[in-house]
Amino acid sequence: MDLTSMKAPLMDVAADVNVKFVDCWVNRLSIPPMTSRRSFLLGTGVAAASTLVTVPTAEARGRADHDSERFTLAVIPDTQYLFDLDRGDSAPLDATLRYLLDNDDNVVFIAHLGDLTEHGLKSEIQDIGNSFRRLDWRRVGYSVLAGNHDLDQSTDDQRGRTPYLDEFGPQRFKHSPTFRGASPDGYNSYHVFKAAQREWLVLALDWRMSAKGFAWAREVLKQHPKLPCILTTHELVYAGEQQAELSDYGRRVWDELIKDNDQIFLTLNGHFWPPARAVLRNAAGNDVHVHITNYQDRYYGGSAMIRLYQFDLARDVIDVRTFSPWLLGKRELNPLERKEIELTSNADRFSVPIDFDKRFAGFAPVPPRPARPPQIIPGTVAYWRFDELKDLSGNGNGLKQTGELQSAGDHHPDSPSHGSRYFAKAGYLSTVDSAPINGMTFERGYTIEAFIKLPQGFDHPWCGLFTKLAPGSAAGKTGDDPSEPLCTLNVATGGSLQWAVFPRNQNGLSTNWGHELAEDTWWHVAVVNDGRHTKLYVEGAELLRNPSTPATGIATAGDPWLIGAYAYNRVIEKSFYGWLGDVRVVDHPLSVEKFLTSR
Repeated sequence: MDLTSMKAPLMDVAADVNVKFVDCWVNRLSIPPMTSRRSFLLGTGVAAASTLVTVPTAEARGRADHDSERFTLAVIPDTQYLFDLDRGDSAPLDATLRYLLDNDDNVVFIAHLGDLTEHGLKSEIQDIGNSFRRLDWRRVGYSVLAGNHDLDQSTDDQRGRTPYLDEFGPQRFKHSPTFRGASPDGYNSYHVFKAAQREWLVLALDWRMSAKGFAWAREVLKQHPKLPCILTTHELVYAGEQQAELSDYGRRVWDELIKDNDQIFLTLNGHFWPPARAVLRNAAGNDVHVHITNYQDRYYGGSAMIRLYQFDLARDVIDVRTFSPWLLGKRELNPLERKEIELTSNADRFSVPIDFDKRFAGFAPVPPRPARPPQIIPGTVAYWRFDELKDLSGNGNGLKQTGELQSAGDHHPDSPSHGSRYFAKAGYLSTVDSAPINGMTFERGYTIEAFIKLPQGFDHPWCGLFTKLAPGSAAGKTGDDPSEPLCTLNVATGGSLQWAVFPRNQNGLSTNWGHELAEDTWWHVAVVNDGRHTKLYVEGAELLRNPSTPATGIATAGDPWLIGAYAYNRVIEKSFYGWLGDVRVVDHPLSVEKFLTSR
């Protein structure tokens, strides 16, 4: 597209304005009765306790949080038509850079994909260099690289001095917080940014690398063997009929650099349009996500569109969005601009699922947490591990076994012990008749913790994890169904949790409900009562359906506790189906920070 009618505006900030003034100037900107026992259990319990991007206000803005599991890599593709002799307009890119400086998306790094300008002339290069200077003033990490329009496209990175190198060579980045070095020719660079409590490597590579350039890039990877790497370059893949495909030069980059370096998990390039993506498999058998993003063919030279790669390591996903901050900040839009504010096709707005720990295990494995001794804290009533039947708290709450149970090495990654016991719908454990815990009422509160794992295809609902043998009637309870056990932590239908208890202060049952647990996954579950209210937790997260009516203590008839079984009217109906790890009972409420999973 030839924007011949556009006039080159004056730069909104002069290159020689001092840092303090520019910081102030930038910060002032703001864009703008039951029929069956099971149905009774399900109902039991007393009263339970495509949007467009918005530009944040100044109060919401802040520096990047390098510890958060959620962070953003911002990508700027070809801006060449915005810097085209006297036909350009820097306003869209200036608005984009202001947005990235002042937004609240936790942007930790910014990458331009080349073709900064149309002709690579000194005047064009200097103009876009002035726009990027606001990032230098604010000491924000960013990378640029040369595209074929920024220099003589018949040359490689051994071309020598150019206006691009004069403006964006290594000397520009000497105060950058992320810049770590450049190839001797100056056209290839690498950056290291910090996010999610680790370091990430960015390779910003020239439009055409020489053999020396490839050797330099391989050496950078060799020197940083544990850093996951994002490779940026101008040309790599283009939009094929079904997905992105390697160009001829892209095939060379793949063969000489990407394929054999497992650290490279994501590549980003411009040059071609329309946008596209694909997943390729490297020599280690792992996925490499290859993306092309370029909007110069759209209205106003792409309106300085940006891609936000929003990493979420808690969810193991990268959410990708594409929009124009310049258009977003306009009060009035013409008919063409309305279509460009945010792009939402499958090529422009999508999610990339990545199990980061698994993907990076080949070069930066997460060390397993070592086994720990029994976590006996003040107030511990009982602590059981299933490689033996004794109570490790020393309080005499030993166990006896009925039927067969299998020892296993499988365990929750945060379990103090590295073992478990497999319950195959038969066999269970119970406290000995003389165990002190049998007669305890826990009126000051309690915390019950366990590590559990349900097998794939779990089909054994209403099997108990931790249950009293005696029914409510044995303690004089007549409300609800008095044949139900005095208390039970159950795995109900669909693998959901249930805690049902006859408290000391109620005649009927108080019931907490949890959400369905994924199968073939280890979970830490906890029941916490503070003397009045009970809450269920899974992996330290408080669940929803917790009663607000006070429930004090646990009624008892001096009967044993069952581990891995459920009883109705003193008849043991079902054994647990799955794995059980460490179980701990404490005589007071614990905060999440003191659970068995605590670091």
